[in-house]
Amino acid sequence: QVRLVESGGGFVQPGGSLRLSCAASGSIISINAMGWYRQAPGKERELVAAITSGGSTNYADSVKGRFTISRDNAKNTLYLQMNSLRPEDTAVYYCNANGRYLTGTYTPRFDSWGQGTQVTVSS
Repeated sequence: QVRLVESGGGFVQPGGSLRLSCAASGSIISINAMGWYRQAPGKERELVAAITSGGSTNYADSVKGRFTISRDNAKNTLYLQMNSLRPEDTAVYYCNANGRYLTGTYTPRFDSWGQGTQVTVSS
């Protein structure tokens, strides 16, 4: 199977910056889309940003101009640079990726989630 591990969360004051990373490991054949989602207490999980294997990106309106998603295909790693953070950005951030992996002679699809990393923005 494919495992995703996030890192880089933490506590930051309003206006500050954080960089999240998500490393994918396992018998990966290919990764298609990757994305960052977040879930605040009492709210549903929402898409923050996504990126295709070709580098096309889309962002939630609430983070446009402040967050930048990128990926290193050689390292199977996803990043999220978050600038000008606001208290309303406080949430658990999750990484998601889909693609194909190798198991025996088969290459089934995978759609995996990381365990989440907490981001807290507060003065």
